[in-house]
Amino acid sequence: MSLDPQLLTRLSSDPAKRIDEVIAHFRRERQPIELFEALKMKSRLRHGLPMIADPDESLSPANSEADKQRERALEEDLLDACRQAGALLIQEGRIAEGWMYLRPTGDTELARRLLAEVEIDDENYDEMIQVLLHESVDLRRGYSAVLQHQGTCNSITLYDQAIATRSRADRQVAAECLLNSFYDELLSLVQDDFRSRGPDNGVDANTLSADAENLNLGELIAKYKWILGGGGYHLDTTHLSSTVRFATVIDDPGMIDKALQLCQYGRRLPADFQYPGEEPFVNFYPAHAAFFSAVLGQNVDAAVRMFEQKARTVDVNVAGAGAIETYIDLLDRVGRPAEALRAAMELFPDDVPIQRVLPELLAMARRAKDAGDAAALDALEKFCFERGDLLAVAAISGERSA
Repeated sequence: MSLDPQLLTRLSSDPAKRIDEVIAHFRRERQPIELFEALKMKSRLRHGLPMIADPDESLSPANSEADKQRERALEEDLLDACRQAGALLIQEGRIAEGWMYLRPTGDTELARRLLAEVEIDDENYDEMIQVLLHESVDLRRGYSAVLQHQGTCNSITLYDQAIATRSRADRQVAAECLLNSFYDELLSLVQDDFRSRGPDNGVDANTLSADAENLNLGELIAKYKWILGGGGYHLDTTHLSSTVRFATVIDDPGMIDKALQLCQYGRRLPADFQYPGEEPFVNFYPAHAAFFSAVLGQNVDAAVRMFEQKARTVDVNVAGAGAIETYIDLLDRVGRPAEALRAAMELFPDDVPIQRVLPELLAMARRAKDAGDAAALDALEKFCFERGDLLAVAAISGERSA
């Protein structure tokens, strides 16, 4: 880039003033990489170093406390330069480069705010999804964009491949996005079907209009059973089952109610479209409906008995520990953390390392203690000691002092 010949004559001869003028120039001209380098130079000058580092400078270790303090100050200035350059890059639409500079700062909130101002389009889609979803800057927006741009099928595949192994909080976010999207689409199709076939099934015009607008999916299919008569369906049934399967991690009652309505819809499908699941949800829609209902406080004891029977009888060597995990999770979520903790200590296979499940066990023990079970931590401590895990025993002592 050519410079205005007059610029040199306008620059101050004082090094500190000149570098400030250069920084102002790069900000004005929207040149983020050059801005980054200029900010580094300013930092070095402020700390008594040459603005351009000597090639051998990095070979000299910091020995004195003053040297160490200067190194820390230089690092802080470098992170600030990364922050400023990264922000400018994102504002200029250079998403991947901007995130490369922002990532070392750990300031995901700044990245989220900056990216919120960037519209996702065909040109920046891949970069935005990489940063928003795969780098966890804004998972909800990223997964919603995948749903919008690539559809339900690809979104389900992405969930299984990239989100299913992530934290519960991440899985909840993606599962809620998918559930909302699928539920709204299915309800719209059912409403259209109801409007078109209602008159032929004896529904008068006023009732037709009112029910189409006011009834939710579960209410529509319960009141008008002919909607799913004749062996049909309204939306891909494999997508339906995947949406229900993912929804088991969701805690929000309104969202769980939507998942329960999807189960009610699924149970009315022809048998050919009701695919078996994995334990403890082999009887797919009835088992999921029992789970969701219990989490909502309905028929809790019956559901607990059903999932306990699965947890105690399903062979973990054949089907894995899913039945045990589901039973423990259900007990905890229906307000029985002490029972959940006891079930975990009794049923978890011996070959499952304590460290893999320790955060969940500690959380259950904490909730059990808060609910009045003072012996929960003692029981967990003894269990961990008998498993030979002193790290877990040490962690429990921290819980006592918290």
